[in-house]
Amino acid sequence: MTDLFTPFEYKGLKLPNRIVMPPMCQYSVDAEDGVPNEWHDVHYVSRAVGGTGFIIVEMSGIHPDGRITNRDTGIWSDDMIPAWKKIVDGIHRYGAKAAIQLGHAGRKAQDAQPPVAPSAIAFDENYRTPRALTTEEVEETVRLYGEAARRAIAAGFDTVEIHGAHGYLIHQFHSPLTNKREDRYGQDLALFGEEVIRAVRAEVPADMPVLIRVSAAEYVDGGYDVDSIADVFRRYRDAGAEIFHVSTGGEGPVGSGGGPGAGPGYQVGIAEQVREALGVPVIAVGMLDEYEDAQRVVAEGRAELVAIGRAMLRDPYWAVHASRELNGSLPVIEPYRRGYRASK
Repeated sequence: MTDLFTPFEYKGLKLPNRIVMPPMCQYSVDAEDGVPNEWHDVHYVSRAVGGTGFIIVEMSGIHPDGRITNRDTGIWSDDMIPAWKKIVDGIHRYGAKAAIQLGHAGRKAQDAQPPVAPSAIAFDENYRTPRALTTEEVEETVRLYGEAARRAIAAGFDTVEIHGAHGYLIHQFHSPLTNKREDRYGQDLALFGEEVIRAVRAEVPADMPVLIRVSAAEYVDGGYDVDSIADVFRRYRDAGAEIFHVSTGGEGPVGSGGGPGAGPGYQVGIAEQVREALGVPVIAVGMLDEYEDAQRVVAEGRAELVAIGRAMLRDPYWAVHASRELNGSLPVIEPYRRGYRASK
């Protein structure tokens, strides 16, 4: 039976288990220049020590003003490659695989002066009104994604994930709520994301699957659902996005944490809908804190991989603890073995 601890292989990506650490911004006080530091090194490598099979590091800006805040990491300069390589080497040392999430916050870039977006529409009254990108600037932004992917490969990442969810720039382009442009990027809501994927795909090895994080439903009047966004996602698939990391929210008052009534696995059904519509492997996410809940998603064949977010912030060794509770196959790393009873 396939379970959390079964290896997963897709093209050249070979994961030791089905447990994913999703991207979660750290807002490190020492990261104002965008370069990951000692905090990030300890944070990510400790999850590899703890048995996580696949670690996707936090959304990292393709441009300084593309970060959510100035305390976020970036990958807009070749000077950043050595710091990322140190972290990736550490993750690999303990048997895990690593990806980096490439992103641009668009109108939700809190420290940009001003933020930029498809159209000059503020997120809400607490955010600055963004400046609409010119057509030439949109084209340049596509190029920046490709350059960031090139740097990620140079740093040793096993793949990259493109952030197309949670109300950030790609999401802003494909949502009719936020894209009111009159040029080709407004007439064709999928075009920007499609071009970004092709630019990234051109920079990574052919056997490396490109991931994309998507919000498959917007919790707001006039927002899209899986059925109405499926054609856009098919365009993304056909452009080269091969594994979909499925979330919801981000436009409107409800973010990626879900609204009232959200409970364990509340987004798993939506991930299944995306997989059925597109015929792609999916990563399911959403309050899968409990070992048994995460196990059922994989064992019942509802998703290929599961992402454990907040629970893994609380417990770097979530994966090995899950294995011990569920009679899985993950070993405890030798220096820590005397901290565990042999019965588990």
